[in-house]
Amino acid sequence: MFVLLWSTGFIGAKYALPYAEPFTLLALRLAIAAALLGALAALTRAPAPRTPAQYGRSAISGVLLHTAYLGGVFWAIAHGVPAGVAAVVVSLQPVLVAALAGVLLGEHLVAIQWAGLVLGIAGVLLVLAPGLSAGGLTFAGVLACVIALAGGTVGTLHQKRYGDGIPLLGGTAVQYAAASLVLLVAAVSTETNTIRWTAQFVAAMVWLVLVLSLGAVLLLLFLLRRGSASGVSTLFYLVPPATAIEAYLIFGEELGPLQLVGILVTTVGVALVVRPPRRAVNAPRAGSPPASGSTSPGDS
Repeated sequence: MFVLLWSTGFIGAKYALPYAEPFTLLALRLAIAAALLGALAALTRAPAPRTPAQYGRSAISGVLLHTAYLGGVFWAIAHGVPAGVAAVVVSLQPVLVAALAGVLLGEHLVAIQWAGLVLGIAGVLLVLAPGLSAGGLTFAGVLACVIALAGGTVGTLHQKRYGDGIPLLGGTAVQYAAASLVLLVAAVSTETNTIRWTAQFVAAMVWLVLVLSLGAVLLLLFLLRRGSASGVSTLFYLVPPATAIEAYLIFGEELGPLQLVGILVTTVGVALVVRPPRRAVNAPRAGSPPASGSTSPGDS
């Protein structure tokens, strides 16, 4: 469900960006999402973050996961970077998360999981090979993608380490509010803030707010509480193939044999990472840390 919902973000961006600049679009989207989540938390009497530290940590996660990640991706696409190229850059996030999680979170991967990460990279490259060969890249566009990659990676690790004890609805509302404020400053500083309120833009905004900002992001935070950062992050490998399938169904973009092979390779790679060998889960050596797939909901 997470992969299906998250992958539609590129489709929503393609529909909405012709009518609003990226920072303006995202500032509005996240402000609406913050208001809706805040109202939902109030109606359900869900707890708010309890300490200034929890508010601060939620704000940091919001700036990393939403301002840096979404801002980088949307800016790159708006300035001519093909969506497939942007997707393949940010899909390298699982490799960085897996490498850093062992140092920061004590999540160590076994050999077959590292093999899965390599397969995941190979599969994403196969799926997006036509987009990569098309060119059209600029230094600024690539830099925006790298910023998005860094923001998503550090944000995932920060959320896994500090987010378990923060109320989900209230903490996410704080994330969106903080991210929207930073994006508003960026929009006022660098853009005209003009929005063309067409039916297509409104429909795309409704989808981006309700399905992505509420549905997919809450699923991501829930998954991070239930599993390891490296295992959850590996699901991002499936986003570019899912986006390619959606683009075929919606826009008629053809899927060639190489892309179909890439989808299969990517799926196998994800399966190897999120389903480690039984011996690594049930019979760890004395004194060794748990495998990444065996992290309990309370671990951090």
